[in-house]
Amino acid sequence: MRTFFDELYENYHHDLFQFLIYMVKDRSLAEDLVQDVYVRVMKSYDSFNGKSSEKTWLFSIARHVAIDYFRKQKRKRNRFMEFFDWSEKGEQIKDQNKMPEEIAVQNDEIQQVYQALDKCTVDQRSVLIFRFIQGMSIKETAEILSWSESKVKTTQHRAMKALKEILEDMEEGRGDREEA
Repeated sequence: MRTFFDELYENYHHDLFQFLIYMVKDRSLAEDLVQDVYVRVMKSYDSFNGKSSEKTWLFSIARHVAIDYFRKQKRKRNRFMEFFDWSEKGEQIKDQNKMPEEIAVQNDEIQQVYQALDKCTVDQRSVLIFRFIQGMSIKETAEILSWSESKVKTTQHRAMKALKEILEDMEEGRGDREEA
């Protein structure tokens, strides 16, 4: 068990911590939730049957820990910081050595994306984080969420569409849009 746990920690701790920070946008809270994840890993070690990868099993636990936190708090405050190519492929745009003026504009845009993601559903935000921040495949995301690959694709498409509409509403001054 110790070797398994050590390898799990060594291989995925940084990604796990990053995922939880994106979900709760609070470093201290993310640190607490990481500990909760590892406690659940220890408790459920015997139930890991190898049907999924260790990574997808770990991130599935992390997602459930985050959802449990949100339910307990009766609020949804997870955020997401990334730019997207709004085409059908939905691949992220790579930043290439920006000028200072471009960085200032980019920071404003990032804040808008954060605000817009508050209006997406937890499922939509989870898919966007797994796919675009964590760089996971559709298959890995489906395993973590216990969904079909088709559902991940559909949720990603709807999340991208909702996020785009929310951002457009914000640009036009209608930022009080209800949750998507």
